[in-house]
Amino acid sequence: MKIAGFDIGGANTDVAIIDFNNSGEINNIEVDFKYLPMWIKNNELDNAFKSLLGSSLSEIDAVGISMTAELVDAYETKKDGVLDVASKVLDVFNVPLGFVSINGIIDYPELLKNPGSVAAANWIATSKIASKISDECIMIDIGSTTTDIIPIKRGKECAKGRSDLERLATGELVYTGTLRTNLAAIVNKVPIHDQWFRVSSELFSITADIHTVLGNIKMEDYSCDTPDSAGKSKSECMRRISRLVCGDLDLLNFTDIKQISAHIYQEQIKQISEALAEVSKRENISKIVTTGLGMEILGKKSAKFLNMDSVGMDTILTKGECVVAPAVGTALLMEDFIKTNF
Repeated sequence: MKIAGFDIGGANTDVAIIDFNNSGEINNIEVDFKYLPMWIKNNELDNAFKSLLGSSLSEIDAVGISMTAELVDAYETKKDGVLDVASKVLDVFNVPLGFVSINGIIDYPELLKNPGSVAAANWIATSKIASKISDECIMIDIGSTTTDIIPIKRGKECAKGRSDLERLATGELVYTGTLRTNLAAIVNKVPIHDQWFRVSSELFSITADIHTVLGNIKMEDYSCDTPDSAGKSKSECMRRISRLVCGDLDLLNFTDIKQISAHIYQEQIKQISEALAEVSKRENISKIVTTGLGMEILGKKSAKFLNMDSVGMDTILTKGECVVAPAVGTALLMEDFIKTNF
């Protein structure tokens, strides 16, 4: 049986196709993703499904869906977003469907009764994988845009917050990511030599730029659009970073840009560590499981900053699968749902 798990984000749509044998064991996992900015291209979601599955479309026996795209400002409310995404899913697939909610997988009729339960619930799917590594841990999933910090006890997630709004208050969601975060959302000032400079709050540069300059990511990892619609080379990233202090590469050199980038990188680690410390203290858990695109460069570093032990989800998945872990978890949840309901 082949199950496709989709994680539909505001910027990326990820897929994991898992081939299960008759005993429910995994034969193979294939993963992929497509950059699809839903705030301007939400009407292309159906084509994205078909493109990501390719020739496998006719082989899929069931589809699981998790989403965070409902938050994009193309939708007046999150309910509108959930319903629009769900309707596009129904238009494309004629196989058993399930949607990840805060209470696990639900079918479409249940989604219609409570659309809000499906909004931004993809961490439910990811925590299922983390619980296979440790039945008592804190999962840190750092994607392109956000960081989930989810406590797990007795093999089940026990997040205090159940919505994005609540999790922003409980330390379980930090709106910082590996690629798309405005640098001005991380720092108010940056150092150049021995002097501090306040930053511009314009969207001149993003975290993908500093991580490129510092060598933390490869150019192919820089999957989102650039703020200036220019290229993604190191020099182009440097130029964007120079704008953060209203400069350019005539005024600042590589050493200056690297100093700025290194400072912002450390502040981003502290930003995540602060929330991790809050969750760890409240739940009395110190073992960390990291995943996502920022698994090593941010997740592991944040745990180390707090002198906590961490293990990557790549102990049971490939690194590529870790990048789309919510999609993998969604397919796993869907397999359980199929066994129980069909």
